[in-house]
Amino acid sequence: MNNMQIGDECSTDADCETGLYCFSCAAAFSGSNCVRSTATNQFHILNNSLPFNKYAFLTTHNAFAIDDGTPRLTLTNQEDSVTQQLNNGVRALMLDTYDFKGDIWLCHSFGGQCYNYTAFGPAIDTLREIEAFLSSNPSEIVTIILEDYVRTPNGLTKVMRDAGLMKYLFPLSKMPKNGQDWPLVSDMVANNQRLLLFTSAKSKENSEGIAYQWNYMVENQYGDDGMKAGDCFNRAESSALNDTTKSLVLLNYFRSAPIKSQACVQNSGGLADMIQTCSGAAGNRWANFVAVDYYKVIYPSTPTVSLILRIITSSPMRQVRAVPPHKFIMVTLFI
Repeated sequence: MNNMQIGDECSTDADCETGLYCFSCAAAFSGSNCVRSTATNQFHILNNSLPFNKYAFLTTHNAFAIDDGTPRLTLTNQEDSVTQQLNNGVRALMLDTYDFKGDIWLCHSFGGQCYNYTAFGPAIDTLREIEAFLSSNPSEIVTIILEDYVRTPNGLTKVMRDAGLMKYLFPLSKMPKNGQDWPLVSDMVANNQRLLLFTSAKSKENSEGIAYQWNYMVENQYGDDGMKAGDCFNRAESSALNDTTKSLVLLNYFRSAPIKSQACVQNSGGLADMIQTCSGAAGNRWANFVAVDYYKVIYPSTPTVSLILRIITSSPMRQVRAVPPHKFIMVTLFI
């Protein structure tokens, strides 16, 4: 029977109703429960009539670092392909780009160098997955956030062009720099400017017209130091979280060394609490991007697994409602 609902005990995926799968978290509970396999599309909840910075997006840290069975001496952070991530509701992807083998590659490496044992594949393969998704989903917007070690002149521009993504690129000239609202999502869709690209390489804003990430967003500390309960502070490259001249807020919540078996616990109450903590640290602004490892791994018996994300408008928030339990990264928005 496939009529089991969220939180019900199950034996196989077939036991769960459509949109759910059977999940276990040995670190937190015995047995298995039905949980959601996809995130709720926020534009279906509230439509797309608000500025881009009034929404929140599920973000995968090192989206490319997938355990695909290939021997490597590096860490992995996700279990699905980028295509699967996008189909399951992920709308922002963190990618690490390097010069390697005469091309641009995605690597999880160190010292600004890519090696055979830290390489995951040519960047163009993943970028083409993103292009295919945007082509098939003309009302969706995707954000790419690059940890960028590419030194080849115009290397990023070339691989983006070769992947067919330049036609979707949101122009740098329209990105607000002084805390203003972003354009309406509906206008971004109508203009087919549905790809946001940010780089960690400051020089590329001038040399290639690619937005330098920390000119437009604030970001909290990543890794273990960013997971300390009750404490939320900016990473070194970012201005202070309460710098309201930056219209976007990125929240990291993942371990320095990911452990998949523990992710179902960390991607739960602690994450929900950190969203609250960082909202206060960011000047009462809620995160636009919530970055996690193993985004599908949840602890379904914890009520606080729900992420209470609200739209911050110019008027006071009128209502705060509880989100139904067991919906990890179900981006529920309030006005």
